Amino acid sequence: MRRPASVLLAAFALAAAVDLISLAAGSDTGHALAKPLLMPLLAAHAHLRGAPRLLTVALLLGWAGDVLLLADTDPAFLAGMASFAVGHVCYLVLFRAYGHEDRTPDGTPRARAARHGLAGAYALALAVTFAVLWPGLPAELRVPVAGYSLLLTAMAWRATALGLLTGAGGALFLLSDTLIATGVADLPQLPKPDFWIMLTYLAAQGLLTVGILAAAARTATRPPLTSSGSAPAAQ
Repeated sequence: MRRPASVLLAAFALAAAVDLISLAAGSDTGHALAKPLLMPLLAAHAHLRGAPRLLTVALLLGWAGDVLLLADTDPAFLAGMASFAVGHVCYLVLFRAYGHEDRTPDGTPRARAARHGLAGAYALALAVTFAVLWPGLPAELRVPVAGYSLLLTAMAWRATALGLLTGAGGALFLLSDTLIATGVADLPQLPKPDFWIMLTYLAAQGLLTVGILAAAARTATRPPLTSSGSAPAAQ
């Protein structure tokens, strides 16, 4: 399966390049054609690599969100946000299943302190970001965006349980959706904002996929833990 999986990964990279170039060039047609191909190609690649089922589901939910967000209407925005929200729940379940700190009883005091500090940093970032966004958000979107933002921030924080790659992927997903929210709230934008939204989003989904595949592979080859929380000695 390695060769077909590699072909699909190359096709994903090509579609991503076409999408980003289209956005940089201001071609709505190129973006509309390339964007719906992205997550199905990445999901198919992950599936052939033996991905956990929930990873494939999360990527396909991302595809549904991508397609819905192509329609510039509030109902489509809410439906797309709901699709991504269910995908984040899938990621949270995966992080719980494969997170390294969840495989030992407590972890070291330093590790616990680091996790708590990171949680505090994400909570502060969420509070500051939402304080800035709130006045500019349409009234009917405030509660849904608040709930989604809380779930997204939790996903980004828990992504660190699988290591640097997934941690970076979670952070980039948070950044990408924050850039979307600034547009909804009519805040100042970067030049060509859709380019930066898609660049960070594609990097996020790619890093999350690579990190989860690696974590699943490690788990498949790791000896089971004993009741004391350590692996049995090799015979």
